[in-house]
Amino acid sequence: MRENFIATLPDQAGSFREACRIIAEHGGSIDRVNYNRGIDERTVFLEVSGDGEQLQAVRKGLSEKGFLVARQDEHQVILADLELPDGVGALIPVLEAISRFHINISFVNYRKRSALVQRIRLGLLVDSQEVLEEVLRELSALCKVQIAEYEVTDHPVDNSVFYGSFAHEMQELLSLTDQETVQVLIQSNRIMQMLELDTGNEEYLKTFEYIRRFAEFIRDHKGERFQARISHRQLDDEMALYVIEPPCGSNTYILEYADELWFIDSGFSCYREEMLRILKGLFPDFTSRKKSIMITHADTDHTGLLDLFDAAYMSQTCLENFQLERQKKPDFREQNIMHQPYIQLSKIITGYQTPDLARCTVVGVKKDNKLLSRIGTLHFGEKEWQVFEGAGGHVRGETVITCPELGLIFTGDIYVNIKGFSEEQRAFNILAPYLMTRVDEDSSLATAARKLLLEKYAGYTFCPGHGPVIRM
Repeated sequence: MRENFIATLPDQAGSFREACRIIAEHGGSIDRVNYNRGIDERTVFLEVSGDGEQLQAVRKGLSEKGFLVARQDEHQVILADLELPDGVGALIPVLEAISRFHINISFVNYRKRSALVQRIRLGLLVDSQEVLEEVLRELSALCKVQIAEYEVTDHPVDNSVFYGSFAHEMQELLSLTDQETVQVLIQSNRIMQMLELDTGNEEYLKTFEYIRRFAEFIRDHKGERFQARISHRQLDDEMALYVIEPPCGSNTYILEYADELWFIDSGFSCYREEMLRILKGLFPDFTSRKKSIMITHADTDHTGLLDLFDAAYMSQTCLENFQLERQKKPDFREQNIMHQPYIQLSKIITGYQTPDLARCTVVGVKKDNKLLSRIGTLHFGEKEWQVFEGAGGHVRGETVITCPELGLIFTGDIYVNIKGFSEEQRAFNILAPYLMTRVDEDSSLATAARKLLLEKYAGYTFCPGHGPVIRM
């Protein structure tokens, strides 16, 4: 078993050694440490392995020593930028005003910008919106004041401002539980550490900025702001294809034949209500229709709505992925150390839930190492649909569905139509590659598989995992 601890250590010699001693005394083994004084001189992230009793004893030992401090959820840190005229004592009236409201200052950053102006950033620890509004009114009478969003800069940021404000911001942004908030902080720190080790990138704070953008994008496209591109085409006299391209998440394809609906993929789970609104608009009797789904792979942005369907078809590999999740074990994405933190963040941010395995139906099993292996056949609308599994270039279990009679192919993320992205899709799709370092498990295999599809199915209509349908 492993447990993550966010330890707050005194800024004095021997603190880290003492924490390690406590862990060792109780039989724990340290698997990961991250400490960056440039961000925070006191907080250390520790991943410790051991059995249940050992980890409980480690937690107790660290707590008794005062190394584990509960976060003060009732407080929040506000970053305020103050612009003062240059001169002796210009800051004194500001400090006196803050003191009158009994507000603690947790962070000060000062840099003289010119001979006329001095710019000061203060971290104000406030416990209510009312107090904040009152102190800002008084400060505004003294100088120019602006509440600062968290910014990526090349200047060190204090612990109480950075980690505290980031955790609070994410909790407020996404209505997270305390446990989810801690996990977001832990996984965010892991991504930052891996990017530092892998690339030597000194702009480590960019990691947190991208995570915040991810969360804001998800939130900002809820409700009426979920503006998906919707198109429809008649495939023959009896079968129609509907395409829903959301601002983020996979495309959803719906094949309609008589009173049956067959879906390919289903986007993020957090957009359930938005998708239901669209689907009931397209099919007023949607709830009573017979409907099934085939997924191209088990990534969270393709599998969010599997509970809506009578049956969910997939490769054996995809089923095994979900079985691992049910067993609380790392799924295939999470087994890649570079992808694991992003995947866990994505699951929290998008409200992902592992599908009910009773709904899952295996189409077939891959038995060779070919780039594309035929694993089964499905029938819908009196047509034969051939199902292939790839070699795992994008992700294990990646699946392709073709209908030679219609000249139609669903590629999943082996092929995505990047050139056809909307501005929103383009903005969102730059986030994952940065936070995962790359979206493919094996870039060379992914490139080879994409090339194979483009050659073998030239002339087909490609239905990509993301981006508009295109005739190749």
